[in-house]
Amino acid sequence: MIKLLKSFVLIGFIGLLVSPILLNPDLDWYKRSSIPSKNEVPDTSFHFDEVAVSSGIAFSHESPILDPKISHIQAQIASMGASVSICDYNNDGWSDLYFTNSRTNTANALYRNEGNGRFAEVGEQMDIANINNQGTGVSMGSVWGDFDNDGYRDLLVYKWGKPLLFRNVDGIRFEDVTEGSGLPPWVNANSAIWADFNNDGLIDLFIGGYYRENIDLWHLQSTNFMQESFEYANNGGRNYLLINQNNGRFLDKTTEMGLSSHKWTLAAGAMDINNDHYPELFIANDYGIDEVWLNIQGKQFKEIGKDMGLGFAPKSGMNISFGDIENHGQLGVYVTNITEDGVLIQGNNMWIPEISDGNLVYSNTARERGIELGGWSYGAQFGDFNNDGFNDLYVANGYISGKKGTSYWYDYSKISGGSKAIIADAKNWPSMEGKSQSGYQQNKIWLNKGHGKFLDASDMLCKDNPRDSRTVALADLWNRGVVDVVVANQNSRPFVYKNSGEKVSNWMEINLIGNQSNRDAIGAKVTLYWRKGEQTQVVTGGIGFSGQNQHRLHFGLGGIKKVEKIMINWPSGIDMNIESPEINKLLTIKEKTRS
Repeated sequence: MIKLLKSFVLIGFIGLLVSPILLNPDLDWYKRSSIPSKNEVPDTSFHFDEVAVSSGIAFSHESPILDPKISHIQAQIASMGASVSICDYNNDGWSDLYFTNSRTNTANALYRNEGNGRFAEVGEQMDIANINNQGTGVSMGSVWGDFDNDGYRDLLVYKWGKPLLFRNVDGIRFEDVTEGSGLPPWVNANSAIWADFNNDGLIDLFIGGYYRENIDLWHLQSTNFMQESFEYANNGGRNYLLINQNNGRFLDKTTEMGLSSHKWTLAAGAMDINNDHYPELFIANDYGIDEVWLNIQGKQFKEIGKDMGLGFAPKSGMNISFGDIENHGQLGVYVTNITEDGVLIQGNNMWIPEISDGNLVYSNTARERGIELGGWSYGAQFGDFNNDGFNDLYVANGYISGKKGTSYWYDYSKISGGSKAIIADAKNWPSMEGKSQSGYQQNKIWLNKGHGKFLDASDMLCKDNPRDSRTVALADLWNRGVVDVVVANQNSRPFVYKNSGEKVSNWMEINLIGNQSNRDAIGAKVTLYWRKGEQTQVVTGGIGFSGQNQHRLHFGLGGIKKVEKIMINWPSGIDMNIESPEINKLLTIKEKTRS
């Protein structure tokens, strides 16, 4: 079958980007999975109001301008960098927003939540705005984490260039502590996360490389730097595992701990899947197979994705998100890919864990759940948007919105069927000439109907928003007990969606503070139990494509008036049970001291 598809490609329609794919076959299954039944009506008890400008957010993203040698495909190479991370950096109880910019001499922006519905830009006065300087590269994303356990979350900005680490000084100012920190001098990174990989109570760093780290995209010595294959590319940038030494320094343990991959990393997530208190590492790779790295007692990593069913088919992995979508206490893994009607259908993946012959394995259930076909999908996040007790899903779509009525897909086919030498050299790629490629796509909002089945409510909740969206991040921005949505858009202003459903259903929010564990409680699992159900969430140090949600966890409860208990599994191994907690409020829970 694959050989036949490749033959068809070489005749001249489109290259075989990944396998298996469907190239304009009978698309009845595609249409069926995209159109809801007439009997299914989306929930209209809430809506999203886009309020970025009216709330004081005037930021707009700009793409990088790179070496003139690649100007013919500039729009494609420079198609990333719009990102947003959410953090209450000054501990005043209100979530703040940090946006990255990606053109030399443009500024990033930190918007402080004023608590009155307005945001104030304070990035410049905090010295974390003007960091995209000539010769240092430009920002691709950021993640917040309290690496020194002083109670204030610090900021890592990763770049196509020199990564930067800023220490948060009492929520009043930021100090650049990059020099001497042990961060690599240059990484063409599109992802980074904080996690305590060796479980010593200090959070460590994973930075994912995309282009090779010896490539300066503004001063190219050669145009031979592109992926060598659309299926099995192994010539990407190296990844970095940086272990916190508790003295402001991080030690590069990547090779020593076995993380030897050189694939094209676009997203990562960490959670403990075997309950040994050491988080595993999930990686979404472009032009290849996604990976799962088993953490062996914080000393060694072993790639087990293929053994667990996740690494059997190469696609274009761009996102990692975790969600308990069936309220079974099991966290699934959502990976976004590419779908273009009539051209390329990879489909997004929803990996659900199950026990088979005594072993933990994952199966892809995205199609049967109705969340497979988004578009050219980037960031995605799970959150209970209508507080009915089930996790919904927001997916950012759209690649390059060029001249309307044009398409670069046929040109793409000319290069994608070539040999490694042809594909890897940018000079061989056809000029884009302003053409569009999977542009002007609508973002997706899928509402969970219960039991893990979803209904497309995009037309109602995010109608007429065709931008090239990249990052999705979730927070209760106005402290009303509902999930609001922030979307970073490439070459455009962001969306800030205010949720109108604060009076619809019951809810609970939980803020964890580590004691024996890292202070951010990254890696902690929280399970709520009620009469006929349960739901698990995990605290992450960055999740999604170039994104980070608020630190506290939000649980919708629907009509449930009583939660029987909260069970918290801390990274330290300490377990805590809280019986009959109050609902419709934020609970701050500190880890107890080991007896």
